[in-house]
Amino acid sequence: MNSVIAQSAAEHLIFSWDSPRGEKLAITIFLAISLVAHALCFYIFQIVYPPTVALLPPPARVTLITPASAEGRTLLRWIDAEDPALAFTTRRPQETKLRALPKAEHVPSYSAIEPTLKNIPPLERDLRIPSCQPSGAVHFARQKIALPPRVAKTSVSFSNELEVFGVPILPEPAFVASNEEMPETIRFRVAVSKLGEIRYCFPVNSSGDSALDEQARLYVAHCRFSQNTANAGKADSFLAWGTATIVWGNDIARPQPARAASVTQ
Repeated sequence: MNSVIAQSAAEHLIFSWDSPRGEKLAITIFLAISLVAHALCFYIFQIVYPPTVALLPPPARVTLITPASAEGRTLLRWIDAEDPALAFTTRRPQETKLRALPKAEHVPSYSAIEPTLKNIPPLERDLRIPSCQPSGAVHFARQKIALPPRVAKTSVSFSNELEVFGVPILPEPAFVASNEEMPETIRFRVAVSKLGEIRYCFPVNSSGDSALDEQARLYVAHCRFSQNTANAGKADSFLAWGTATIVWGNDIARPQPARAASVTQ
């Protein structure tokens, strides 16, 4: 009986059959602590600390050695003393004189070869009686005739949406500007009924002359089209919208300057 109890105690010491719950809990705690520590370090080094500032390199500097200072004069004398070009240059003694160049006499080319001279042509005198007629025709400067200025007429065009109504019938233009400036091209948004009549006319832009804008609007509103697509009893049930453009020419009447009446006594 005692041997059986001892054997069971020895087996208990060799192997442990308990559930490892404590180890799992310890590993979980260590993982949580590690996660918190990593988050704290990330907050400290990435958020709390200021970002790294990239410093620019210092600007280049140039130092000039001039004899204005004692250090500069000393350094220049040392450079002259240690110059290798002067050390290896052959110098003549001071008592010797430089060799003078020989004097070369200039010899002209014509002294060796005599040039061939040309004979002077004989003097010929014209003893004829001069003519009383002019030597040539006199050219008269003719004044150029100024051509009359080319007249560019004012044109009106409609967009492609209104082609179903045929050719537009335009009234006689009679535009009068209020100033001497050239007006700009003006556009209108128009609505055409089935009878070919322009029911609505709205200006899109201005020509720069308010009086001319109103004349152009009335001119477009009086336009008619040659064809109509009206049905019986349904003349006003359809409106086609399009664009009318007026390109100005030089046939626009300009305002006449007021002439002061002169009173003669």
